[in-house]
Amino acid sequence: MVVGYNAGVQKILIVGSGDVARRILSRLAQRAPCARVYALVRDASRAAAWRAAGATPVLADLDDRASLQRIAGLADSVLHLAPPPGDGPCDTRTRNLLAALGKGKSLPRRLVYVSTTGVYGDCGGAWIDETRRLNPESARAGRRVDAERRLRAWGGKNGVAVSILRAPGIYAADRLPLERLQRGTPALIAADDVYTNHIHADDLAAACLAALRRGGANRAYNVVDDSDLKMADYFARVAAAFDLPPPPRLSRAEAARQLSPVQMSFLRESRRIGNHRLKNELKLQLAYPTVDAGIAAAATGRTTCSS
Repeated sequence: MVVGYNAGVQKILIVGSGDVARRILSRLAQRAPCARVYALVRDASRAAAWRAAGATPVLADLDDRASLQRIAGLADSVLHLAPPPGDGPCDTRTRNLLAALGKGKSLPRRLVYVSTTGVYGDCGGAWIDETRRLNPESARAGRRVDAERRLRAWGGKNGVAVSILRAPGIYAADRLPLERLQRGTPALIAADDVYTNHIHADDLAAACLAALRRGGANRAYNVVDDSDLKMADYFARVAAAFDLPPPPRLSRAEAARQLSPVQMSFLRESRRIGNHRLKNELKLQLAYPTVDAGIAAAATGRTTCSS
């Protein structure tokens, strides 16, 4: 079974029907074939694909609170992978989700939320863990902090075990910066560059299921691999594996003149993040412990499944 506290058939609701959700569903089909999985789907045209993959699609929209009534009391466990809206100070989507879940005759016993390591803000390249004070420096990270706090408060009030997974840049064979390298988008020189963190999409999917099994109530987990890289070094390793030219290097001042404000926003925060809780509490063995392993697998067309 996926969730160890219940010997009956598991009912799992996946909120946020993207790439990681599909990877989770594939693992559930293999390892928990008796589980009943529901997928919240906003676009009706995608319902057939989710049904074929083994999930029961539930047509609803996190931006439309009235459409969410059908999820009340639907599941024992919820995997919340949906991003916040693109503007505003609050994550209204998470608020709408919690309002809908709260109307059921029974509440889920466990909820896992995939947040972002961006909630820590700039750490000056220091090594940090989950005890680091949250310091969101962008509006999008601020909305993630709002979601985390809402979920923690709701879980504590209602006796729902809420686990927070903070993920960095997610990559996979089909999620590498190949187009960026082909365009020749510059990166920073070493002296100005920032430390960056990564997780393979397969390992994030595995971490979500591990949190369903072992995640602590009101507990946060950094879902990062063991890599210790600056951003330009990551781009250079991808380039080498795929026979592409490495990115040109610019100073921060030069980059500010050439790159968009959005691109520059990713070059302002530097941190190295530890994964002790991921390995020791969630007991996750990474299939791709470093980006070198993931890049090599992508370059040779290999795939690896973690346990």
